[in-house]
Amino acid sequence: MAAASPLRAASLTDASLAGVGDRARLVIAVQGEQRWTLRAEASPTRLVLALPGSTWRGGANLRGTGPVSGMRYVAADDALLVDLARPALARPGPAQAGHIVIDISPVQASRYAAAVRAGREILAGTARGTGPLPLVVLDPGHGGRDPGAIGATGVHEKRIVLATALELKRRLEAMRSCRVVLTRTRDVFVPLADRVEFARRREAALFLSIHADSAPGARGASVYTLSETASDAMSEALARRENRADLAGGLRLPSVSPDVQRILLSLMRQETRAGSSRLARHAVRELGEQVQLLPNTHREAAFVVLKSPEIPSALVELGFLSDPRDEAALQQASHRARLTLALSRAVKQWLDSTPLQAQAG
Repeated sequence: MAAASPLRAASLTDASLAGVGDRARLVIAVQGEQRWTLRAEASPTRLVLALPGSTWRGGANLRGTGPVSGMRYVAADDALLVDLARPALARPGPAQAGHIVIDISPVQASRYAAAVRAGREILAGTARGTGPLPLVVLDPGHGGRDPGAIGATGVHEKRIVLATALELKRRLEAMRSCRVVLTRTRDVFVPLADRVEFARRREAALFLSIHADSAPGARGASVYTLSETASDAMSEALARRENRADLAGGLRLPSVSPDVQRILLSLMRQETRAGSSRLARHAVRELGEQVQLLPNTHREAAFVVLKSPEIPSALVELGFLSDPRDEAALQQASHRARLTLALSRAVKQWLDSTPLQAQAG
């Protein structure tokens, strides 16, 4: 395996294999920058395309054509295995900006065997895509003069959520599938509308607000998405408590009639809410593997920080500082590590299941 690349992590998608005469042409779109190498193996007869540090979105398996019987991506090895129906070697295909292009052509068995014995890379290169990785904005609630909820032992919500967001940022960046920024990285107050506008100015693909609130009788993690009608009284009360400001305009729409703008905005909100709900489903499933959940875990309410019309958004309650058991757990680094592991997996699953054009902003 090659040493860790100093290049930006890459996302690979839209992989295709097409017949060109007696050859097979492999084309992989690259978002970011990707170093790659290709070598030949025997038993089985195959080519191995090593893609260190990549995030693969090109489909787990690809049907073969020409000398290629099929291909499959192995995430554990960061490699695409190209199974061969007969001996074949590769050369660079026609240059395409933002793509890896490789032509695979039949060769004599003796020539293929010589390439295997040599044990060297038969091709290598670096592909540079035209766009950056999708941006995830993490929003640690409260801060500065606003401590948020205060537990019985005096722990402040603002400190718990900032520590959790910083750890989640480290986990997500280690996955190399997105860029990550925080609405605050220290103990400062940020108005709610500014948090949303922060994400909108940067054309974020995803917005995740992190809290550890107070609610009588509540215990366990929960996930909230936007609805003007709250799913239950507790969610409505939480939204009222969190909402100190409201979002004011700023959405860029085409220069069309007001009626068309209303239709476009409605369609955008439908798509955004579908993306938000998908993230919530991933988060509930992953959190349930790691920590205790609040019953009816995915809830809805009119939180201001979830009101961006174009950015899928969710608010996660890590637990409730009003519950002594949650309060004690949230002060433990090991418990917060389980929470961030679950949330990083949920975000990764969301990114992997979301078309890149929908993440572009």
